[in-house]
Amino acid sequence: MYVSHRDYSPALIFSLALLLTACSGNPSKKGRSRDNQAKVYANITLRPITAIINTDFPATIQGQQNIEIRPKIDGYMQDMYVDEGAEVKKGQLLFRINAPQYEQNVRTAEANIKIAEADVNAAQMEVNKVKPLVDQDIISPYGLESARYTLEAKKAALAQAKANLVNARVNLSYTTIYSPADGVIGAVPFKIGSLVSSTTAQPLTTVSNITKIYAYFSINEKESLNFFAHAKGNTVQEKLKTLPPVKLLLPNGATFAQSGDIETIGGLVNQQTGSVTLRATFSNPGGLLRSGNSAIVRMPYTRDSALLIPQSATYQVQGKLFIYVVDHSAHDTLKAKSVPVSVNAGTSGNNYVVEDGLKTGDQILVEGTISLRDGMPIKTRSVSADSVYRQ
Repeated sequence: MYVSHRDYSPALIFSLALLLTACSGNPSKKGRSRDNQAKVYANITLRPITAIINTDFPATIQGQQNIEIRPKIDGYMQDMYVDEGAEVKKGQLLFRINAPQYEQNVRTAEANIKIAEADVNAAQMEVNKVKPLVDQDIISPYGLESARYTLEAKKAALAQAKANLVNARVNLSYTTIYSPADGVIGAVPFKIGSLVSSTTAQPLTTVSNITKIYAYFSINEKESLNFFAHAKGNTVQEKLKTLPPVKLLLPNGATFAQSGDIETIGGLVNQQTGSVTLRATFSNPGGLLRSGNSAIVRMPYTRDSALLIPQSATYQVQGKLFIYVVDHSAHDTLKAKSVPVSVNAGTSGNNYVVEDGLKTGDQILVEGTISLRDGMPIKTRSVSADSVYRQ
């Protein structure tokens, strides 16, 4: 049925007008509604502080002593008194080599001494016999002089025989091998019955003294120059003594309980790598670390007036590091602004040290940044910077 517009009642027309007004809404109120929906993000204001910056360097571990045990004579392995990995004391018996020829050499040398002693006695008797005859002018003085020369020759032969006995006993002593230091036995490649000699390429074993361990690591020329330029002291040794203790990070992620000291720096720069080698010394109670272990040396140094940003607040795009700051350019709305930053190669705890991209007074967003987008309207909530840095 057709209804003309004249058939609409005033009440119906008024209702339609109200409905259209409600649907169109107030633009200013809609904007305020979006503002009310903006999320709240925690932020801190950057202030320069004194920070401890940690720089990590890959390191190799060596014992205080790594002594190769090598035979000095030829023979067969007769006895083995230690096993691989055993802890030994200085002077402890390790191996015995079967070399009977050296025992025979000792017996021969002892016999030769007796012969030489008999010759000396005979020559002395000849001198004693000739001397009275010379004194009585019965024979020429040349006879006494000849007898004395013979006696000196026999004494020299006796001395040589005694020296041969010493050498024979020394060679015989090489058949028993003792530990030259406290330490831990390494690999033992030879077994009982194996032929060994002084020309054998492999050592019988290695004794590693790991009471202290050395961590060797390298830093580049630039790091070396900057490092020692800021260290106190006039000489390199004086500067080394003023350096703070370093830490050792183990392959399982744990930090070694003992702190170490950097004691030496290499005198030459490796021209191929452009680096210089340093050595840090650590006490090793219990022998936890062994020669050949790998680790990371963590070297701290103090930086004044540093700007810190938490690592958790940053993100990377194509290898570049970014962080969100509070953009105040819009007078009525705060927005998130993504800015690139350059940071120091080292870290201060879980924080980066800013080198470029931020300045004192900048406000950075430190929570919920994964949901942020550049230019997004936000609300902020100020938090303590110290509480963020300690996380």
